[in-house]
Amino acid sequence: MKFCVIGLGRFGYFVATTLAENGMEILAVDSDESIIASIRDKVSQAICMRVADEEALRSIGVDEMDTVIVAMGENFAQSILVTALLKNRLHVPTVITRSISDIHREILELIGADQVILPEREMGRQLADTLSLPFKALVRLSSNFCISEQVAPEKFIAKRLGDLALQNNYGVSCIGKKVEDTIEPMDDDYIIAPNDHLIFSGTVKELTRLAKL
Repeated sequence: MKFCVIGLGRFGYFVATTLAENGMEILAVDSDESIIASIRDKVSQAICMRVADEEALRSIGVDEMDTVIVAMGENFAQSILVTALLKNRLHVPTVITRSISDIHREILELIGADQVILPEREMGRQLADTLSLPFKALVRLSSNFCISEQVAPEKFIAKRLGDLALQNNYGVSCIGKKVEDTIEPMDDDYIIAPNDHLIFSGTVKELTRLAKL
């Protein structure tokens, strides 16, 4: 897939380099030559220019991208203009735009952004989860539902996964167990072992209740 990241502040730079590490073809764009110099060897192509109109976007091939990430959240007006051009003039299939406020987000959604993210809010939520929840939240899918990693409760040890009836008894589902950097699936016949790191999904309330067993 072809990605373009416009705006290489800390957020955009991290997105661009991580996508490149994951094997994606990346076009990185910023108006700061020093930033472009620092990322040039880490992505497929890096261009120093100020993106201000449709002609500029077409000249660097943005209209050929599968996904464009507009990461210039601090420049409120420019991010709105670029997002509108990408969706309504260049017809880029997927446009993801960084927002800095709820009002900014609402405007971006109105002009067609496929996804709007507020990195600072998400980072703040992750920190709050780390400090306050009795389990490790891997992914928060909504304000009240997440996927968590928990060491197998003592009362689960030496029991068949199927016999635990997790959904009926605890309102959660077990996705698998973590082994080093992978998640291994488990069937109903799997016997829970001491120190198994299990991956559960469910509401924050039910996962918290499970963590206290």
